[in-house]
Amino acid sequence: MAVIAHWFLPTNGDSRSDLSLGNAVGAEGTRVEQGSSERAPSLAYLQQVARAAEANGFVGALTPTSSWCEDAWVVTSALAQATDTFRFLVAFRPGLVSPTLTAQMAATYQRLTGGRLLLNVVTGGDDVEQQRFGDHLTKAERYARADEELHVFHELWTGEPVTFRGRHVDVRDARIVPHAVRPDIYLGGSSPEAIDVAARHADVYLTWGEPPAQVAEKIAAVRRRAAGRRIRLGIRLHVITRDTAAEAWGEAQRLVDGLTPEQIERAQRVQRASQSVGQARMVALHHGRTDGLEVYPNLWAGVGLVRGGAGTALVGSHEEVADRIAEYHALGLEEFVLSGYPHLEEAYRVGEGLLPVLRRRGLLATDPNPVAPVTVDA
Repeated sequence: MAVIAHWFLPTNGDSRSDLSLGNAVGAEGTRVEQGSSERAPSLAYLQQVARAAEANGFVGALTPTSSWCEDAWVVTSALAQATDTFRFLVAFRPGLVSPTLTAQMAATYQRLTGGRLLLNVVTGGDDVEQQRFGDHLTKAERYARADEELHVFHELWTGEPVTFRGRHVDVRDARIVPHAVRPDIYLGGSSPEAIDVAARHADVYLTWGEPPAQVAEKIAAVRRRAAGRRIRLGIRLHVITRDTAAEAWGEAQRLVDGLTPEQIERAQRVQRASQSVGQARMVALHHGRTDGLEVYPNLWAGVGLVRGGAGTALVGSHEEVADRIAEYHALGLEEFVLSGYPHLEEAYRVGEGLLPVLRRRGLLATDPNPVAPVTVDA
């Protein structure tokens, strides 16, 4: 199958220069407020980003979750009214609401949008962050709970009553009114627990952008645990793509030049304290250094100096970045969740520069499950 391209919605704010305005990891985070010199995550701005991504050929967009972000369910419900067929990959945390309510919310979302919801399961990689939401389970317990909740979620989508009593989930005669299209479940993670849960329940396994050999190892582990069950594969990457390699690398250097040693050290302290195996793997690519950040041809680890979560970017000319995407695609990766700073302008740069190259090479897919826009009678 060809590449499916998704974009990213910066629901804690956007910036031209400060990489730290990405997903927060750990007890600290960053958010743009109205009246600052950066871009606050207003509905008007996020509508611009979503419309730009849709117009430029992206199938959908990932919306993150943290205590520093706007709520993904609420924001994307509003953005669905400003787009036509654009899909929303809503990040949510199992355990904060019951699986019955999650399934009911998802079914309602599908009916109101014509089937445009995708779900990204985030179990949480930091106890402090989870405790902000009243969740006091350990990381291993959170994955065990997610396993139970996803089982119930899938069963509810049959429309039949579900009774399930597990260690973390206990529902009796639960039922919803399902939509014809169950939203695909995306789940990422590098720990054995994450891979086990993904292999059992996910439609798409997501990895962060590591060198291809490391990605291939994780893919092999997922496929072994899936035991023949069909599971698609995706990757989360930033991208800095320009007409020439020199322009792209110049932009990457500009982003690093705008960081102070204090910013880097503060962010690295938080990242080193994270319980996320994926975060540790991101840190291991750079170890806080500002030199030697090209860890594989066109794969740059500079984003992860201050940004938690996905910390690598594809950097180069449009042709070079397309080469790397083709290399990942050859490993079996089909879905690419991309982003760039600022997300509005970069949706156009990537959409007008990189995606046409992929399209010419026969690598770019259209939406594999097209949906009709929902219309409301006056």
